Amino acid sequence: MPPKRVGHRASKGYFASVYEGITSPDNAPLVRSLAVFGAAVVFLASPLSEYLLPP
Repeated sequence: MPPKRVGHRASKGYFASVYEGITSPDNAPLVRSLAVFGAAVVFLASPLSEYLLPP
């Protein structure tokens, strides 16, 4: 007979563990810098980036 699991929670799903990792305070600087980088890439790829060119 296999041993019983006493006091153990069921393992989390993949998306739950990813969400917990992203929202962890330890990973906040990394997540924030990736968000700023993504916003900069989107801005520079858009037509609004033409306003940065000199006249």
